[in-house]
Amino acid sequence: MGRKLLTEHINVAGIDTFDVYRQHGGYRSVEKALKMTPDEVVEEVKKSGLRGRGGAGFPTGMKWSFLAKPEGVPRYLVCNADESEPGTFKDRQLMSKLPHLLIEGMITSSYALGANTSYIYIRGELLYVLRILEKAIAEAYAKGYLGKNILGSGYDLDLHVHPGGGAYICGEETALLESLEGKRGNPRNKPPFPAVQGLYARPTVVNNVESICAVVPIVNDGGDEYAKIGVGKSTGTKLISACGHLNKPGIYEIELGVPVEEFIYSDEYCGGIWKGRDLKAVVAGGSSVPILPKDLILKTAAGENRLMTYESLSDGGFVTGTMLGSGGFIAMDETTCIVRNTWNFSRFYHHESCGQCSPCREGTGWMEKVLHRLEYGHGSMHDIDLLVSVAKQIEGNTICPLGEAAAWPVAAAVRHFRHEFEWHVTNPKEATAPGAAYRGAAVLA
Repeated sequence: MGRKLLTEHINVAGIDTFDVYRQHGGYRSVEKALKMTPDEVVEEVKKSGLRGRGGAGFPTGMKWSFLAKPEGVPRYLVCNADESEPGTFKDRQLMSKLPHLLIEGMITSSYALGANTSYIYIRGELLYVLRILEKAIAEAYAKGYLGKNILGSGYDLDLHVHPGGGAYICGEETALLESLEGKRGNPRNKPPFPAVQGLYARPTVVNNVESICAVVPIVNDGGDEYAKIGVGKSTGTKLISACGHLNKPGIYEIELGVPVEEFIYSDEYCGGIWKGRDLKAVVAGGSSVPILPKDLILKTAAGENRLMTYESLSDGGFVTGTMLGSGGFIAMDETTCIVRNTWNFSRFYHHESCGQCSPCREGTGWMEKVLHRLEYGHGSMHDIDLLVSVAKQIEGNTICPLGEAAAWPVAAAVRHFRHEFEWHVTNPKEATAPGAAYRGAAVLA
């Protein structure tokens, strides 16, 4: 396997405690950063090429550089730990098994941004993880790594953990900030962006758990060393939540650039498709990214090997490509019903829409209803075109990306598996039989 920057010590006994974490090199990045200027730390993150690991893939160092710095005005760093994308479960493992890695990343990042108060906003259902983080934070305070005058440097930082209400929409950074302020978690219009007016209308940076953890090896080893790992603009390592019909589902830290075929079939990673079945389709980056059939997930439309990178997975745009997203890798075998799976995703997005924007509030409901008709044998050919039409009406017409997250999976499913949707219309009895799934040659090609 490739180099492990975040999970090398994840199975060490007691690594969730300060003393054991410290014995394995913990908090070195804090000590190193405090001897640098904040701008120097930001520059190392820029040089690393680190891109946001929560799904958007925006360069982290560039995002940091946008932070407004008015004199006498507090700034905030908020960690987005509201991991709720279906198929994604990496951040909770980092927090539960390596809580001090996140805390170390928060301290180092907060120093770089000039933040003296920072927050970890955690998904409400993960209260057991919240308790682990609170215990680790108390240890960090006791050892002098949090609080006043950290390690005699003159830098102060208070760190708080805040549980959310279990709403998917609060994974969107402005809805998260609204919730953190005690309001309903509705996304804000942008501009102004959080870097100018974020938490309490003050300059704020919101980063994902994995992104903040990655700052630790970047500062320890230098941004240039981090940038040597990976391919092109996809630098460093990435945690992948692999699930579905795999022999070895789990969380894997990969060096970006691993071929998708190797990731699925290699014994080092997922070990192939379970029960000796054939691969039918993959959702590569969490439920919000376009689904791809077997032929397009293993190779690009040009016939090149598809790689686990931001650029390779998006090659071909949404016509023949997808996104790395949050790394929620869902593999589906030949027995999977694409219509049923798409309907299930649509149920989720309809339920989780905050209702603020009409296209999302109404459109997600329409898509769920139409997919329900198709899945249960009451659909028509017109319904298939209606799905595509509704998805287009949602995309680009909402305040936040939840609209796109709901529309893209539906549009991609129809694009690549239209024959399967049509089969549900022409063969309603077979389609609604228990365990039924279309297995035509076109699907398995």
